[in-house]
Amino acid sequence: MDGARRVLVAADKFKGSLTAVEVAKRVTAGLRRVVPDVRVEALPVADGGDGTVAAAVAAGFERREVRVAGPLGDEVTAAYALREGTAVVEMAEASGLQRLPAGVLAPLAASTYGSGELLRAALDAGARTIVFGVGGSATTDGGAGMLAALGARFLGGDGEPVAPGGGGLSGVASADLSGLDPRLSGVELVLASDVDNPLTGPKGAPAVYGPQKGASPEDVTALDAALAHFAKVLQGTEGVGARAADYAASPGAGAAGGIGFGAMLLGARFRPGIEVMLDVLGFAPALERADLVITGEGSLDEQTLHGKAPAGVAAAARAAGKEVVAVCGRLALPAEALGRAGIRRAYPLTDVEPDVAKCIADAGPILERVAESIARDFVA
Repeated sequence: MDGARRVLVAADKFKGSLTAVEVAKRVTAGLRRVVPDVRVEALPVADGGDGTVAAAVAAGFERREVRVAGPLGDEVTAAYALREGTAVVEMAEASGLQRLPAGVLAPLAASTYGSGELLRAALDAGARTIVFGVGGSATTDGGAGMLAALGARFLGGDGEPVAPGGGGLSGVASADLSGLDPRLSGVELVLASDVDNPLTGPKGAPAVYGPQKGASPEDVTALDAALAHFAKVLQGTEGVGARAADYAASPGAGAAGGIGFGAMLLGARFRPGIEVMLDVLGFAPALERADLVITGEGSLDEQTLHGKAPAGVAAAARAAGKEVVAVCGRLALPAEALGRAGIRRAYPLTDVEPDVAKCIADAGPILERVAESIARDFVA
């Protein structure tokens, strides 16, 4: 919309280069270099994966920190966000790949116990609604660690708790969910994810995401069997029964190594992560104030079209009749695909600097130059 003077910057992070907050700052600086009096509103967004807590804090939530178990049991400092009874909990803060020691991958042993401790911290803080963003996990344990942290027990044939991690689930002989934190029944738990995989099978958590976490083909086979066994044991568990099979087959059960399945056992409702986060962040009123929306992420590619933040932003903006352009590090979508997604034009950093390594190293200054072009084309 030529002549637009009110711009909403609602972009996700450029992974490995810029946080969503930094993207908004750099875009704003570039716009103002060309149009000094442009009115810019920044609303950094996330789709439930890493960066979700940071986006909530940028939108006015209070950042809370707590010491929890990392994926291999070592204590880490993890954050969640809280505002007026709503907590935003990001499982990657406790159980993400970035929480593993450098160079260490542990597909069979990594546990979501710390994610359960984060949920418990949100309950302790009085949260009545918990948005549980999942993604970027180091784990494939079906949420068993998270459930254990909240009071569940998973015992082997010897009556002792099984080993942590997905590998240990093959030894589960019985499950007891009667000790789950009673406060969970009074909380609305929303599972926010950008993937819709079931728990097991060819499209399940181990097969699709296990290799990213260091799982060999043999590990993938073992983890898939262990998760299937875990779900079968739960079918015979009081208070769950046949629902366990339904949950295991449900879209989102395989999210973040199957933590989606565990969250469903807690009564979580699955929603696409970007839709949830746009609601939580107050996107609708910000959109109403805008003439032009700038979204984006590090790579605009085929994955973007399947539930990633820019696609969610563009869909909402198009429904409101607003024009959308995108910034990105790398563009791998043709103009027609962008148009179908509601994005009029994309501005990749590689248009300014063809050297990808330089784009990554100098993403901030290059993004400002890209924003200058947007200002000339759509704002001035």
